[in-house]
Amino acid sequence: MSAMNEGISSAWSGKGIRVARAALTRLMEPSDLPGLALIDVLGPEEALALIEGGAATDAKVEQEMTHVLTSAGSERWAGLAEALGRWRPRLVDLAPERDLETLERLGGRLLIPEDATWPQALVDLELGAPIALWCRGTHALIPPQSRCIAVVGSRDSTSYGANVTAEIANSLVQRGFTVVSGGAYGIDAHAHRGALGAAMAIDGPLGGTRAALPASSADTPQVEDQPATLAVMAGGVDRFYPSGNDDLLHIIAEKGLVVAEVPPGTNPTRYRFLQRNRLIAALCSVTVVVEARWRSGALNTAHHAESLSRMVGAVPGSVYSANSAGCHRLLKEGAAVCVTDAADIAELAGAMGEHLVDEPSAATALHDGLGTSDLLLLDALPLRTATTLEKLCVVAGLSAQTVLSGLGRLEALGLAERLAGGWKRHAK
Repeated sequence: MSAMNEGISSAWSGKGIRVARAALTRLMEPSDLPGLALIDVLGPEEALALIEGGAATDAKVEQEMTHVLTSAGSERWAGLAEALGRWRPRLVDLAPERDLETLERLGGRLLIPEDATWPQALVDLELGAPIALWCRGTHALIPPQSRCIAVVGSRDSTSYGANVTAEIANSLVQRGFTVVSGGAYGIDAHAHRGALGAAMAIDGPLGGTRAALPASSADTPQVEDQPATLAVMAGGVDRFYPSGNDDLLHIIAEKGLVVAEVPPGTNPTRYRFLQRNRLIAALCSVTVVVEARWRSGALNTAHHAESLSRMVGAVPGSVYSANSAGCHRLLKEGAAVCVTDAADIAELAGAMGEHLVDEPSAATALHDGLGTSDLLLLDALPLRTATTLEKLCVVAGLSAQTVLSGLGRLEALGLAERLAGGWKRHAK
């Protein structure tokens, strides 16, 4: 670290990492890669000090940031001086202690990567991981990725979509999963309501956790203090949006969990909605799209999930319904698996959480020994219907020769099977 940075750090060094990260969430937009690179190079306290200190730039820091951005695959950036010019005008509104006090009054807490309870699933976002998470709710933890299922879709849902969503969300909660969505109108709201309805049935009107499930789910692994549903916001957790879902979001805050990567008082914007979608995808083992138009924001969440090697499920609908065109598009492109109920989704998540047991199964041990190309191929194999060699090449992103040799290895291990119509994952 340069002498200049050492000199300006005194203003923030005594306030702690948590306060520094709280401040940085106000200065930087979500997924601001130069900002995240600066934090990676200097740490949150020194990064904040450099921004607040008034110096023009630092050549060594800029060089190290460029290396971090290049390693992350980021395109050429405009330089540290340009980035400082974006962040420094926001210093006038900087009051992290006030933001933390606001959150505390709401019964919330700030979760930071330095915490032991930081969701490890967000590590897959690499440089794009959030600076911190502003959490509002009665639950102490965000459940692990293996216990979270995203249910998303159109804001202008049909009655078909509403009914399917409520049934899926309700059943997923009964199976021990947390339903994650974005708190919006339509499918999001129905997903949250379905999950809350299941929690009420399990715990009673005053229940907030799922300490015990019905006898039929006795073998399902449970997570202590696991919320039935989690809403990821594009704005601050003190300003629920949309306003028409205010009552619903207050109930989620009381009985579930509301999360945002932007500080209290922040208004949602289109950019923040799109960035919010990556968090929904990253936190979950499976993303399910119930209804989506041809160009729907829900498809953005599905594409984030696919890029993170998460499973994607799509619920089919009527060929006459524009609200299902996006789901059919995902299925046609091989980006999603067809799902019709919670059982299908639980299978995608790992046979109702069987992979969570302490002792690894024989299949898990086999998976651990696979190479990268074979793992990509295994993920690309459908669970129910056979697919062709050409489609496997597209979905897995591998050459035909690599796919053919990989299929032979997976077949020998009992992980793939050859059918008349092509190949599928071997049924356990």
